[in-house]
Amino acid sequence: MNTPPKHKDAAPRKIKWTVGRHEKIGLPELQLTNVKAKIDTGAYGCSMHCSEIEELYRDGRHMLRVVPLQRQKKEEERQSYYFEFRGRKIVKSSTGRAEKRYIIKTVVRLFGEEFPVEFSLTDRSNMKFPVLLGRTFLAKRFLVDVSTFNQSEKYLRKQQHKQTTSV
Repeated sequence: MNTPPKHKDAAPRKIKWTVGRHEKIGLPELQLTNVKAKIDTGAYGCSMHCSEIEELYRDGRHMLRVVPLQRQKKEEERQSYYFEFRGRKIVKSSTGRAEKRYIIKTVVRLFGEEFPVEFSLTDRSNMKFPVLLGRTFLAKRFLVDVSTFNQSEKYLRKQQHKQTTSV
């Protein structure tokens, strides 16, 4: 399902992975795996839940200290991460409300590959999914099949099974 058909006369083309309506992603720079992410072709950008954001200067560089995706943890257990300050953007939420949000750049892992992505940081504590992946991330890389979910996880399990059975 995730590889294009091979035709003798077809020109080679880049594979587009098929994602479902939601996926479990990795965020290696945050040492996180199996993060629930909603795939949203109606959203322009990507957003991530963040409970704390602080602008500061560290080693002479303008930085953001953020505490992302740690909704369930006690305050003393929450991990801070530092990102280069990239500014703020006005983002319109699904309810139509405009909000000025901080932006971070990091990496998302899907199908065993890493993809650069910009996230706007916001409070998603009332949402089912702490991460939303929108069109800017999906375009030219992925096809969306809303009748499925966790396609990356299923693909990786199948690859792992092939490796263990071929030994």
